[in-house]
Amino acid sequence: METEGGFVSAVVVGQKIMRGSTHALFVAIACCLAAPSQAQIIYGNPRVVDGDTLDFGGERVRLFGIDAPERAQTCTRDGQAWACGEDAKALLQALVADNRVSCRQRDTDKYGRSVATCSVARLDLSDAIARAGYAVALDQFGSDYVPAAEAAKSGRLGIWSGEFQAPADFRANDPGYRAEVASLERQLQRERAQTSVPYRPANPARSGTYFRNCKEARAAGAAPLRRGQPGYRPEMDGDGDGIACEPLPRR
Repeated sequence: METEGGFVSAVVVGQKIMRGSTHALFVAIACCLAAPSQAQIIYGNPRVVDGDTLDFGGERVRLFGIDAPERAQTCTRDGQAWACGEDAKALLQALVADNRVSCRQRDTDKYGRSVATCSVARLDLSDAIARAGYAVALDQFGSDYVPAAEAAKSGRLGIWSGEFQAPADFRANDPGYRAEVASLERQLQRERAQTSVPYRPANPARSGTYFRNCKEARAAGAAPLRRGQPGYRPEMDGDGDGIACEPLPRR
């Protein structure tokens, strides 16, 4: 049976990743069953990009509610660095394997990519990754995967078995990710230029909206400010991602 084959391959790879914690990984995967999606927008066998990103023939889909280590990211365990980003990707690859994946869109990120709840049969991939200890839960978007992440943290599984940098912090300082962001922004600019109403960044002086700093923007209830919105200034966008005065990422 196709689904059972997916579970078996996940357990096999997971045993290697968890360095012998066979029972813990089996529980992590077996306990992740959820109701099937009702509204599928993408269906197929995708390529795994990293621990929380799938690629369906060029269309990127990020898993909703979690943030896994980036491919190039390393973590520390027992004083030794280990490739937690590659292990997170390997776990998602094992879960997907040759199975069909269905994704139900929940949101769209600032670069136009789908953010979706994805599953293999009844297995929720976000829950599986978080429960195995290879992602933090993004509780600012809901509590869906907080219990899974907390269970992994209590059991010291995956990234919780040592020290790690929050994936958002890693991305903010990674040259490769910044280059990818710049490429996505150029693509968005081209798409906007093709629309009937040309995209023009707002001029704070003309818009009449000006904030001296992020404290003023937050006090006015205007933060976060996106590039093109009144009040946005590059000087307030510390990481250059097009969003100024954004909330600090949580670990």
